[in-house]
Amino acid sequence: MTRDSLRAGLLALTTVAAVILHPGLSRAQPAAVPPPAVHDGGHDFDFLIGDWKAHVRRLPDRLVGSTKWIEYDGISNHHKLLDSDANFEEFEVRNAAGDHLKGQTLRLYNPETHQWSIYLVDVNRGTLDEPPQVGQFADGPNGKSMGEFYAQDVWKGRAVYIRYQWRSLGPKTARMEQAFSADGGKTWEVNWIAVDTRVK
Repeated sequence: MTRDSLRAGLLALTTVAAVILHPGLSRAQPAAVPPPAVHDGGHDFDFLIGDWKAHVRRLPDRLVGSTKWIEYDGISNHHKLLDSDANFEEFEVRNAAGDHLKGQTLRLYNPETHQWSIYLVDVNRGTLDEPPQVGQFADGPNGKSMGEFYAQDVWKGRAVYIRYQWRSLGPKTARMEQAFSADGGKTWEVNWIAVDTRVK
């Protein structure tokens, strides 16, 4: 075999190897696949806008193994603020013993992070409870959307995670749960369950 034929054979072999190892060299690169669309959650709380009857079960003694719940009935009304994604809740319930709970909630949506911040408002003291609960809605295993919102706080001297879960159970029913975790989120104790029934 001459040097020229050997050189030609090596060149052909190199070209074939390049095509096998780098197939993109032999054809135009396909267009980049766009990333999946990010969910715009600005309307995720729209199911809650309106006036509701509220039935609440509250576990006042938390993280001590208590099973003594107290029940309340009243109202939970939710309204949009200034034609924005933000909304405001007015909440007031009572029980048969005359115990009275009232509060307000401000929910703000951040279109950059696609997350909600939920603040408890004390209009009598003029304060917002901080830190807010932060999170978003996502489809669960049953296909229904559920919002989960988290914060860290202190309960009776113990560092806890706080979790809110909001879900629509249909056009006339909504449910909210609050739970605490004292072990970094490994286990949760539900201490507040509110079931709302739409009035209008």
